[in-house]
Amino acid sequence: MLHDNLNDLIAFMVVAQERSFTRAAAKMGVSPSALSHTMRNLEERMKLRLLTRTTRSVSATEAGEYVLENIQPLIEEMQNRLAVLSEFKNVPSGTIRINAAEHAVNTILLPKLTKFLPQYPDIKVEVAINYGLIDIVEQKFDAGVRLGENLDNDMIAVRIGPDMRMAVVATPAYFQQYARPEIPQDLARHNCINLRLPRYDNLYAWEFEKEGRQLKVQVHGQLIFNQTSQRLDAALAGAGIAYVPEDLVRGHIKHGRLVRVLEDWCEPFTGYHLYYPNRRQPSKAFSLLLDALRYAPGKEG
Repeated sequence: MLHDNLNDLIAFMVVAQERSFTRAAAKMGVSPSALSHTMRNLEERMKLRLLTRTTRSVSATEAGEYVLENIQPLIEEMQNRLAVLSEFKNVPSGTIRINAAEHAVNTILLPKLTKFLPQYPDIKVEVAINYGLIDIVEQKFDAGVRLGENLDNDMIAVRIGPDMRMAVVATPAYFQQYARPEIPQDLARHNCINLRLPRYDNLYAWEFEKEGRQLKVQVHGQLIFNQTSQRLDAALAGAGIAYVPEDLVRGHIKHGRLVRVLEDWCEPFTGYHLYYPNRRQPSKAFSLLLDALRYAPGKEG
């Protein structure tokens, strides 16, 4: 009975998190009808209603919320402790889930992972690209990547990349048609390629700093993307001015495909950090990956 309840409670946690039998079933690799049957059996055994079902969504009842707040942490802690049993193996193993933005994946994670993973065939790394500041614990990620090291008190941050700078760029043809901006406020007169971040209704405000003066400029334009690569491609196509990481455009500037402006307003800032919960005991696989990702000045560009 206890074994059945544990398995079904884990299934309940997934349904409550996804707020959908269809999404939860896809995540678990079962059919929605089978998962719905499992939930009904669990509720019957417990003589409690854990889920409120509507035609559009599923949500936890008061009893279900109690399970999520009081029982879910215990189950997760048990799962974490069971995962530590892999430490008794001679070969590190396990799956590590990381959430990161596209630029961090391409410039930091992927180059290091391609060197790290061949050394440990039994370790798997799943990377999800997302620009939003999600709750990695709630979303079942082992770690996340973000700029800077200012995080919640229950997180540990480890630097994995060098300082960064942003660059404001457009094609030579664009600046033949429009005057180059001399100060950030001049961008209001330009066709800027915008970024909309997930979980935010507003467009991303471009950030500038010069001699201690900080500015956030809300720009406007005809194109809006939610990824960096598309903004760069649009700038190269002559669609307007883009605000992108400097390392992505150095070659284009060098070969004359793009022209940089407002460089004196783009000061360096702290680069990428890997962050993870401080209450979770890292597995051997995670510790090895952390060491491989850790930034060592002078050893990389």
